[in-house]
Amino acid sequence: MRVLIIEDEELAVKKLEKTLLTVDPSIEVMGVADSIKNAVDWLDSNPDPDLILMDIELSDGQSFEIFNLTEIKVPVIFTTSYDEFALKAFKVNSVDYLLKPVQKDELRKALEKFRQNFSKRDEPMGFEHLVKELQQKLQLKEYRKRFLVKSGSRLVSVDIDEIAYFYSDGRLIFFKTKDQRKFIVDYTMEDLENMLNPAEYFRISRSFFVSIGCIEKIDDYFGNRLILQLKPAVEKEALVSRERVTDFKIWMGK
Repeated sequence: MRVLIIEDEELAVKKLEKTLLTVDPSIEVMGVADSIKNAVDWLDSNPDPDLILMDIELSDGQSFEIFNLTEIKVPVIFTTSYDEFALKAFKVNSVDYLLKPVQKDELRKALEKFRQNFSKRDEPMGFEHLVKELQQKLQLKEYRKRFLVKSGSRLVSVDIDEIAYFYSDGRLIFFKTKDQRKFIVDYTMEDLENMLNPAEYFRISRSFFVSIGCIEKIDDYFGNRLILQLKPAVEKEALVSRERVTDFKIWMGK
C-alpha cells in the first residue's frame, strides 16, 4: 500500500510513519506534504497513492481547500484533534477519521476498512459532498466563551480569556484566573474537553487543562514526563503525562 501523508508537524509525521510501519511493514510512504500548496503540487506531479492520511488543520489553512484546488481520486483518512461529535456523520459515510494522538489499534482498523471497501475501486471516490458536510460542521463548532460560577452568595460570569487553567483535586474541578481568583466549576474534565478550544487549552493530564499563555517554564521530569511552572502559581504539580508529551510539544509549537 502506497500512502501520502499531509501533515505540517514534523513530530506528528514521524510518529505516524512509525505507527504505520508497526501496523503494516509493507506500507510505503510515498511522500509528505506540510501545507495546502505543497499537497496540491505533490498530487499534481506524482502518481496517485492508494491512500492519503490528511491532517485537517495545516499551517496555511484547513486541508479541505485541497479538494477545491485539485481532483482527489483516492480515499482519505483524516487525522484531527476535533471531538467525535463533530465528525460522527462523516464516519458513518465510510470516510474514516482518526483522533490525535493516533492510536495503533485505531489506525489498524481504519486501514482494514480501506482494504475492504476501497482498495479495488478504479473510479474516483466522489465524496466531495461529505468533505463539505464535515467542513460545515467544524466551522459551526463553537467553544465556551464564558463560565457562570458562584462567588459567595453571588453568581459571577468569567470570560474564557481570563482563565489561566483548570484542574481537579480528585473531588472538585477548579479554574484559576490570570488575576489569581479561584472558582469551582460544575463540569467534569470530559465536559471541559468538548467546551475548550484546543488551540488555546491543552489537557496535560487527567486532572489538568492549561492555557498556552499561563506556561512560564517547562522542565524535564522523571518518567519521561514534563513539569510546568504556571502563572499564577498552582497548589499542585502541573505534570504533562508521558503519553501526552509529544502532542504537548506539537501544541506548544503551533
